[in-house]
Amino acid sequence: MTPPEMQAHLNPIFERSGGWLPFDAFMAEALYAPGLGYYANALPKLGLMPQDGSDFVTGPELSPVFGRTLARQVAQALRLCEVDTVWEFGAGTGALAAQLIGCLLSDPERRLKHYVIVELSAELRHRQQALLAPLMGRVNVTWATEWPAHLAAVVVGNEVLDAMPARLLVRRNGEWLTRGVSRAVTTDSSDGPGWALTWSDRAMGEQPPVDIEGQHDYVFEWHQQAQAWVQQLAQRLDRGCILLLDYGFTEAEYYHPQRHMGTLMCHQSHRSDGNPLVAVGLKDITVHVDFTGVALAAQAQGLDVLGFTSQGRFLINCGFLDVLTSASSPEQAQALKLIHEHEMGELFKVIVLSHPRHTATVNAAGGYIGFQSFDRSHTL
Repeated sequence: MTPPEMQAHLNPIFERSGGWLPFDAFMAEALYAPGLGYYANALPKLGLMPQDGSDFVTGPELSPVFGRTLARQVAQALRLCEVDTVWEFGAGTGALAAQLIGCLLSDPERRLKHYVIVELSAELRHRQQALLAPLMGRVNVTWATEWPAHLAAVVVGNEVLDAMPARLLVRRNGEWLTRGVSRAVTTDSSDGPGWALTWSDRAMGEQPPVDIEGQHDYVFEWHQQAQAWVQQLAQRLDRGCILLLDYGFTEAEYYHPQRHMGTLMCHQSHRSDGNPLVAVGLKDITVHVDFTGVALAAQAQGLDVLGFTSQGRFLINCGFLDVLTSASSPEQAQALKLIHEHEMGELFKVIVLSHPRHTATVNAAGGYIGFQSFDRSHTL
């Protein structure tokens, strides 16, 4: 059931908008409304099991082998780009930051001097600060509330793009409609008395960014905000590169005619469902990433795409199997989920967007190590 506080927050928003919100606007409120949205409230989110009150797990929480392996790529990028700063967006519990900092401080070149975190959730920010407190005397760890005008850093974003509000478009009877959310007045509903949200589609003249074969009914997520975020980040990047890890597809897969139901998904208590209109603010809402759109957004701002591959291949290229040998048998079993194709290894992808001033240096070094074999950049 949607909490009464969230209902009270949304009611005037619906009234001001004539009773209808496009889905990206609704998703922004459901996830980021101050103090009420999923990523803005104090409820636990990330963990291994529903018993700890969490809703889902990411790579760093699943196994520290994730961050220890990724650190090898970050260390190389720091050296090749001649920067001493890492920026992490959406740091979750702080597990990835702790893993990266711990490994980078032991790197022979000790390039890391500053680690900056951008985190919208106050609850997660407090958890990060508590976890990273023992490391703060060894590296300058700070939290940023706004982006700098100029950025010289290796930027890391693990499962950030999928939580950015997305537009929904629907093809019905051959016509493209914008999918939104309407509020209905009811005496009772599955989401509480007097409160019900329903899907509502309107003709707004919007068309998909690519042609989608056929005339059959079709739903897809349009990643306008995620692509704008990449463009703004690229505009500020004076030196360095951007590493993004997330689940998603290339354009050819994302807009395939057979993918007609879209990728919208919710997560609560380690269970998935496709209905974001109930329990608003209490569960995660995600969409898979269109990596071709990400690449084009970066290239439009002058960055080079110097690698794209599956998470499994990326981690193996970075020495995952060597790192794994130091883990116990139970830890190894957990860590292998990061590379197995039927777990996170294939659905999750990794892309590196690099400032062109570093392209010749990176190529002379044989490329970024995570993409030196099985690079799929040609598929974007």
